[in-house]
Amino acid sequence: MIERIIILDGTDPVIFFGTNNSNILLIKSLYPKLRIIARGNVIKVMGDETELAGFEEKVREMENHCRKFNLLNEKAIIDITKGKNDYSDALLKQDNLIIYGINGRPIQARSENQQKLVASFDENDMLFAIGPAGSGKTYTAIALAVRALKNKEVRKIILSRPAVEAGEKLGFLPGDMKDKIDPYLQPLYDALEDMIPAAKLKEYMENKVIQIAPLAFMRGRTLSDAVVILDEAQNTSIPQIKMFLTRMGMNAKMIITGDITQIDLPPSQISGLIHALKVLKRIPGIAQIVFDKKDIVRHKLVQRIVEAYEKENKLTPDRK
Repeated sequence: MIERIIILDGTDPVIFFGTNNSNILLIKSLYPKLRIIARGNVIKVMGDETELAGFEEKVREMENHCRKFNLLNEKAIIDITKGKNDYSDALLKQDNLIIYGINGRPIQARSENQQKLVASFDENDMLFAIGPAGSGKTYTAIALAVRALKNKEVRKIILSRPAVEAGEKLGFLPGDMKDKIDPYLQPLYDALEDMIPAAKLKEYMENKVIQIAPLAFMRGRTLSDAVVILDEAQNTSIPQIKMFLTRMGMNAKMIITGDITQIDLPPSQISGLIHALKVLKRIPGIAQIVFDKKDIVRHKLVQRIVEAYEKENKLTPDRK
Protein backbone atom coordinates (compact mmCIF):
# COMPACT_ATOMS: atom_id res chain seq x y z
CA MET A 1 0.00 0.00 0.00
CA ILE A 2 1.31 3.43 -0.95
CA GLU A 3 0.22 6.96 -0.04
CA ARG A 4 -0.39 9.93 -2.31
CA ILE A 5 -1.17 13.58 -1.50
CA ILE A 6 -3.46 15.52 -3.85
CA ILE A 7 -3.62 19.30 -3.35
CA LEU A 8 -6.66 21.09 -4.74
CA ASP A 9 -5.37 24.23 -6.43
CA GLY A 10 -7.61 26.79 -8.11
CA THR A 11 -10.93 25.62 -6.74
CA ASP A 12 -12.86 26.19 -3.53
CA PRO A 13 -12.63 23.10 -1.26
CA VAL A 14 -16.05 23.94 0.21
CA ILE A 15 -17.64 23.48 -3.22
CA PHE A 16 -15.48 20.47 -4.07
CA PHE A 17 -16.24 18.56 -0.85
CA GLY A 18 -19.93 19.52 -0.89
CA THR A 19 -22.43 20.37 1.84
CA ASN A 20 -21.64 18.31 4.94
CA ASN A 21 -18.87 16.63 2.89
CA SER A 22 -21.50 14.95 0.71
CA ASN A 23 -19.25 14.95 -2.37
CA ILE A 24 -16.25 13.41 -0.64
CA LEU A 25 -18.49 10.75 0.92
CA LEU A 26 -19.79 9.87 -2.55
CA ILE A 27 -16.24 9.73 -3.92
CA LYS A 28 -15.25 7.38 -1.08
CA SER A 29 -18.18 5.09 -1.92
CA LEU A 30 -17.12 4.99 -5.58
CA TYR A 31 -13.57 3.98 -4.61
CA PRO A 32 -14.07 1.44 -1.78
CA LYS A 33 -10.56 -0.04 -2.20
CA LEU A 34 -8.92 3.28 -1.32
CA ARG A 35 -8.58 4.96 2.05
CA ILE A 36 -9.39 8.65 1.47
CA ILE A 37 -8.87 11.45 4.02
CA ALA A 38 -9.80 15.04 3.09
CA ARG A 39 -8.85 18.10 5.08
CA GLY A 40 -8.59 21.72 3.99
CA ASN A 41 -7.50 21.67 0.35
CA VAL A 42 -5.60 18.39 0.75
CA ILE A 43 -6.77 14.86 -0.08
CA LYS A 44 -4.61 12.03 1.29
CA VAL A 45 -5.16 8.68 -0.40
CA MET A 46 -3.76 5.24 0.42
CA GLY A 47 -4.05 2.11 -1.69
CA ASP A 48 -2.78 0.18 -4.69
CA GLU A 49 -0.57 2.21 -7.07
CA THR A 50 -2.65 1.46 -10.17
CA GLU A 51 -5.89 2.34 -8.37
CA LEU A 52 -4.30 5.55 -7.03
CA ALA A 53 -3.21 6.72 -10.48
CA GLY A 54 -6.73 6.38 -11.87
CA PHE A 55 -8.20 8.08 -8.81
CA GLU A 56 -5.92 11.12 -9.08
CA GLU A 57 -6.78 11.53 -12.76
CA LYS A 58 -10.52 11.56 -11.96
CA VAL A 59 -10.03 13.97 -9.04
CA ARG A 60 -8.22 16.38 -11.38
CA GLU A 61 -11.14 16.15 -13.82
CA MET A 62 -13.56 16.90 -10.97
CA GLU A 63 -11.38 19.81 -9.89
CA ASN A 64 -11.39 21.19 -13.43
CA HIS A 65 -15.18 20.80 -13.61
CA CYS A 66 -15.54 22.60 -10.27
CA ARG A 67 -13.27 25.44 -11.41
CA LYS A 68 -15.12 25.85 -14.68
CA PHE A 69 -18.71 25.65 -13.41
CA ASN A 70 -18.37 26.71 -9.73
CA LEU A 71 -20.32 23.55 -9.00
CA LEU A 72 -19.73 19.88 -8.26
CA ASN A 73 -22.73 17.65 -7.68
CA GLU A 74 -23.59 13.95 -7.60
CA LYS A 75 -24.30 13.67 -11.34
CA ALA A 76 -21.02 15.35 -12.30
CA ILE A 77 -19.00 13.10 -9.95
CA ILE A 78 -20.62 9.92 -11.27
CA ASP A 79 -20.29 11.00 -14.92
CA ILE A 80 -16.60 11.86 -14.49
CA THR A 81 -15.91 8.60 -12.64
CA LYS A 82 -17.58 6.63 -15.45
CA GLY A 83 -15.76 8.62 -18.14
CA LYS A 84 -18.88 10.34 -19.49
CA ASN A 85 -19.00 14.00 -20.58
CA ASP A 86 -22.76 14.36 -21.13
CA TYR A 87 -23.34 16.59 -18.10
CA SER A 88 -20.42 18.95 -18.79
CA ASP A 89 -21.31 19.17 -22.48
CA ALA A 90 -24.90 20.12 -21.62
CA LEU A 91 -23.69 22.89 -19.29
CA LEU A 92 -21.39 24.32 -21.96
CA LYS A 93 -24.25 24.56 -24.48
CA GLN A 94 -25.99 27.39 -22.59
CA ASP A 95 -26.85 30.22 -24.98
CA ASN A 96 -24.58 33.31 -24.79
CA LEU A 97 -22.74 31.87 -21.79
CA ILE A 98 -19.86 33.92 -20.36
CA ILE A 99 -19.02 31.99 -17.17
CA TYR A 100 -20.67 30.06 -14.38
CA GLY A 101 -21.12 32.01 -11.16
CA ILE A 102 -21.74 30.94 -7.59
CA ASN A 103 -23.62 27.63 -7.19
CA GLY A 104 -23.26 26.98 -10.90
CA ARG A 105 -25.54 29.84 -11.97
CA PRO A 106 -24.91 30.62 -15.65
CA ILE A 107 -23.92 34.23 -16.29
CA GLN A 108 -24.97 35.06 -19.83
CA ALA A 109 -25.06 38.00 -22.21
CA ARG A 110 -28.76 38.71 -21.90
CA SER A 111 -29.27 41.46 -24.46
CA GLU A 112 -28.05 42.26 -27.96
CA ASN A 113 -25.59 44.91 -26.78
CA GLN A 114 -24.26 42.69 -24.01
CA GLN A 115 -23.56 40.11 -26.72
CA LYS A 116 -21.80 42.82 -28.77
CA LEU A 117 -19.63 43.63 -25.75
CA VAL A 118 -18.65 39.95 -25.40
CA ALA A 119 -17.82 39.67 -29.13
CA SER A 120 -15.89 42.97 -29.12
CA PHE A 121 -13.80 41.82 -26.14
CA ASP A 122 -12.28 39.07 -28.28
CA GLU A 123 -11.55 41.43 -31.19
CA ASN A 124 -10.32 44.62 -29.45
CA ASP A 125 -7.95 45.52 -26.62
CA MET A 126 -9.90 48.59 -25.47
CA LEU A 127 -13.66 48.88 -25.17
CA PHE A 128 -16.01 51.68 -24.14
CA ALA A 129 -19.40 50.45 -22.87
CA ILE A 130 -21.80 53.37 -22.48
CA GLY A 131 -25.40 53.19 -21.35
CA PRO A 132 -28.06 53.71 -18.69
CA ALA A 133 -28.23 52.26 -15.19
CA GLY A 134 -29.16 48.59 -15.12
CA SER A 135 -28.07 47.75 -18.67
CA GLY A 136 -25.49 45.25 -17.42
CA LYS A 137 -22.42 46.95 -18.87
CA THR A 138 -20.29 46.75 -15.70
CA TYR A 139 -21.55 43.29 -14.72
CA THR A 140 -20.81 41.89 -18.19
CA ALA A 141 -17.37 43.54 -18.18
CA ILE A 142 -16.47 41.95 -14.85
CA ALA A 143 -17.76 38.56 -16.05
CA LEU A 144 -15.44 38.83 -19.08
CA ALA A 145 -12.51 39.70 -16.79
CA VAL A 146 -13.21 36.72 -14.51
CA ARG A 147 -13.46 34.43 -17.54
CA ALA A 148 -10.08 35.65 -18.84
CA LEU A 149 -8.52 35.05 -15.41
CA LYS A 150 -9.99 31.54 -15.14
CA ASN A 151 -8.77 30.70 -18.65
CA LYS A 152 -5.28 31.98 -17.69
CA GLU A 153 -5.34 34.54 -20.50
CA VAL A 154 -4.30 37.17 -17.93
CA ARG A 155 -2.65 37.06 -14.52
CA LYS A 156 -4.78 39.64 -12.75
CA ILE A 157 -7.91 41.80 -12.76
CA ILE A 158 -7.72 45.50 -11.88
CA LEU A 159 -10.95 47.36 -11.14
CA SER A 160 -11.15 51.09 -10.61
CA ARG A 161 -13.62 53.91 -10.08
CA PRO A 162 -13.32 57.65 -9.55
CA ALA A 163 -14.15 58.51 -5.94
CA VAL A 164 -16.95 60.97 -6.74
CA GLU A 165 -20.07 61.16 -4.59
CA ALA A 166 -23.47 60.98 -6.32
CA GLY A 167 -24.83 64.37 -5.34
CA GLU A 168 -24.09 63.99 -1.63
CA LYS A 169 -21.22 65.07 0.57
CA LEU A 170 -20.32 62.12 2.77
CA GLY A 171 -17.71 63.93 4.80
CA PHE A 172 -14.71 62.21 6.37
CA LEU A 173 -15.11 58.44 6.48
CA PRO A 174 -13.64 56.53 9.44
CA GLY A 175 -11.02 53.77 9.27
CA ASP A 176 -7.91 53.06 7.23
CA MET A 177 -7.52 53.66 3.48
CA LYS A 178 -9.40 50.47 2.54
CA ASP A 179 -12.33 51.44 4.80
CA LYS A 180 -12.45 54.89 3.19
CA ILE A 181 -12.50 53.72 -0.42
CA ASP A 182 -14.66 50.59 -0.06
CA PRO A 183 -18.02 52.46 -0.17
CA TYR A 184 -17.14 53.83 -3.63
CA LEU A 185 -16.14 50.38 -4.89
CA GLN A 186 -18.96 48.28 -3.38
CA PRO A 187 -20.77 47.70 -6.73
CA LEU A 188 -17.60 46.02 -8.02
CA TYR A 189 -17.38 43.78 -4.95
CA ASP A 190 -21.06 42.84 -5.42
CA ALA A 191 -20.42 41.61 -8.97
CA LEU A 192 -17.31 39.65 -7.98
CA GLU A 193 -19.16 37.96 -5.12
CA ASP A 194 -21.69 36.66 -7.67
CA MET A 195 -18.95 35.02 -9.74
CA ILE A 196 -16.18 33.80 -7.42
CA PRO A 197 -16.60 31.69 -4.24
CA ALA A 198 -15.97 33.71 -1.08
CA ALA A 199 -12.83 31.81 0.02
CA LYS A 200 -11.28 32.04 -3.45
CA LEU A 201 -12.16 35.72 -3.80
CA LYS A 202 -10.51 36.46 -0.45
CA GLU A 203 -7.39 34.60 -1.59
CA TYR A 204 -7.31 36.51 -4.89
CA MET A 205 -7.65 39.84 -3.07
CA GLU A 206 -4.95 39.01 -0.53
CA ASN A 207 -2.54 37.89 -3.27
CA LYS A 208 -3.29 40.96 -5.44
CA VAL A 209 -4.62 38.77 -8.26
CA ILE A 210 -7.74 40.92 -8.07
CA GLN A 211 -7.05 44.56 -7.24
CA ILE A 212 -9.69 47.19 -6.56
CA ALA A 213 -8.54 50.78 -6.22
CA PRO A 214 -9.72 54.34 -6.79
CA LEU A 215 -8.63 56.00 -10.01
CA ALA A 216 -6.13 58.26 -8.24
CA PHE A 217 -4.03 55.17 -7.37
CA MET A 218 -3.44 54.36 -11.05
CA ARG A 219 -0.92 57.15 -11.68
CA GLY A 220 2.59 55.92 -12.43
CA ARG A 221 1.58 52.28 -12.95
CA THR A 222 1.95 50.12 -16.07
CA LEU A 223 -0.93 47.63 -16.16
CA SER A 224 0.22 44.48 -17.97
CA ASP A 225 -1.14 40.89 -18.21
CA ALA A 226 -4.47 42.11 -16.88
CA VAL A 227 -8.03 42.97 -17.65
CA VAL A 228 -8.47 46.53 -16.40
CA ILE A 229 -11.94 47.99 -15.87
CA LEU A 230 -12.74 51.63 -15.19
CA ASP A 231 -16.32 51.98 -13.95
CA GLU A 232 -18.37 55.20 -13.68
CA ALA A 233 -15.96 56.84 -16.14
CA GLN A 234 -18.41 59.69 -16.79
CA ASN A 235 -17.14 61.15 -13.49
CA THR A 236 -13.54 61.45 -14.65
CA SER A 237 -11.92 64.67 -15.81
CA ILE A 238 -10.07 64.83 -19.15
CA PRO A 239 -6.61 64.55 -17.50
CA GLN A 240 -7.80 61.64 -15.31
CA ILE A 241 -9.12 59.48 -18.13
CA LYS A 242 -6.07 60.25 -20.30
CA MET A 243 -3.84 59.20 -17.39
CA PHE A 244 -5.83 55.97 -16.98
CA LEU A 245 -5.87 55.00 -20.67
CA THR A 246 -2.12 55.51 -20.98
CA ARG A 247 -1.47 52.99 -18.14
CA MET A 248 -2.12 50.16 -20.61
CA GLY A 249 0.73 47.63 -20.77
CA MET A 250 1.49 44.47 -22.71
CA ASN A 251 -1.14 41.71 -22.90
CA ALA A 252 -3.74 43.97 -21.32
CA LYS A 253 -7.34 44.69 -22.12
CA MET A 254 -9.25 47.73 -20.89
CA ILE A 255 -13.00 48.16 -20.52
CA ILE A 256 -14.30 51.63 -19.70
CA THR A 257 -17.94 51.86 -18.61
CA GLY A 258 -20.13 54.84 -17.85
CA ASP A 259 -23.49 56.57 -18.14
CA ILE A 260 -23.25 60.05 -19.65
CA THR A 261 -26.72 60.91 -18.27
CA GLN A 262 -25.46 60.56 -14.68
CA ILE A 263 -22.50 62.92 -14.44
CA ASP A 264 -21.73 64.02 -10.86
CA LEU A 265 -18.95 66.46 -11.73
CA PRO A 266 -19.29 70.21 -11.12
CA PRO A 267 -21.24 71.90 -13.97
CA SER A 268 -18.12 73.74 -15.14
CA GLN A 269 -16.12 70.52 -15.63
CA ILE A 270 -16.20 68.51 -18.87
CA SER A 271 -16.61 64.74 -18.50
CA GLY A 272 -13.45 62.92 -19.54
CA LEU A 273 -15.55 60.06 -20.87
CA ILE A 274 -17.49 62.25 -23.31
CA HIS A 275 -14.24 63.83 -24.49
CA ALA A 276 -12.53 60.42 -24.92
CA LEU A 277 -15.43 59.02 -26.95
CA LYS A 278 -14.97 61.85 -29.46
CA VAL A 279 -11.16 61.81 -29.56
CA LEU A 280 -10.80 58.00 -29.81
CA LYS A 281 -13.59 57.36 -32.31
CA ARG A 282 -12.65 55.09 -35.24
CA ILE A 283 -9.22 54.16 -33.85
CA PRO A 284 -8.39 50.52 -34.74
CA GLY A 285 -8.38 48.26 -31.68
CA ILE A 286 -10.85 50.46 -29.79
CA ALA A 287 -14.56 49.59 -29.82
CA GLN A 288 -17.52 51.59 -28.55
CA ILE A 289 -20.71 49.78 -27.56
CA VAL A 290 -23.70 51.98 -26.76
CA PHE A 291 -26.33 50.39 -24.52
CA ASP A 292 -29.87 51.73 -24.34
CA LYS A 293 -33.05 51.23 -22.33
CA LYS A 294 -33.82 47.95 -24.16
CA ASP A 295 -30.74 46.45 -22.47
CA ILE A 296 -31.92 47.16 -18.92
CA VAL A 297 -32.04 43.89 -16.99
CA ARG A 298 -32.98 45.16 -13.52
CA HIS A 299 -36.52 45.52 -12.20
CA LYS A 300 -38.99 46.48 -14.96
CA LEU A 301 -39.56 49.83 -13.24
CA VAL A 302 -35.93 50.85 -13.94
CA GLN A 303 -36.65 50.93 -17.68
CA ARG A 304 -39.77 53.02 -17.10
CA ILE A 305 -37.82 55.44 -14.88
CA VAL A 306 -35.12 55.87 -17.56
CA GLU A 307 -37.78 56.47 -20.21
CA ALA A 308 -39.53 59.07 -18.00
CA TYR A 309 -36.29 61.01 -17.44
CA GLU A 310 -35.43 60.85 -21.15
CA LYS A 311 -38.83 62.31 -21.95
CA GLU A 312 -38.42 65.05 -19.34
CA ASN A 313 -34.94 65.96 -20.66
CA LYS A 314 -36.32 66.37 -24.20
CA LEU A 315 -38.93 68.79 -22.89
CA THR A 316 -36.37 70.78 -20.86
CA PRO A 317 -32.99 70.27 -22.61
CA ASP A 318 -31.22 73.08 -20.74
CA ARG A 319 -31.83 71.56 -17.32
CA LYS A 320 -29.23 69.36 -15.63
